[in-house]
Amino acid sequence: MPLSMVNQGQDAILNCINWGPKLKKKLRDMGLTPGVKINVISNDTKGAFIINLRGSRLVLGSVVAQQIMVDLA
Repeated sequence: MPLSMVNQGQDAILNCINWGPKLKKKLRDMGLTPGVKINVISNDTKGAFIINLRGSRLVLGSVVAQQIMVDLA
């Protein structure tokens, strides 16, 4: 399921990123690697998507969040 479908307060495990190599590398460099646990802090479908990743907050656009595939934890 896309990360954008995960509700606020839920945990998810990153499965894969369905995007080109440049964005995949940028997201990997920010810590979004397969198997990492993600907690959704805010899921605003019209704007920012905020996650807790390894103790840090990361803000993603909704289009990017749609391309990150996760499984619920």
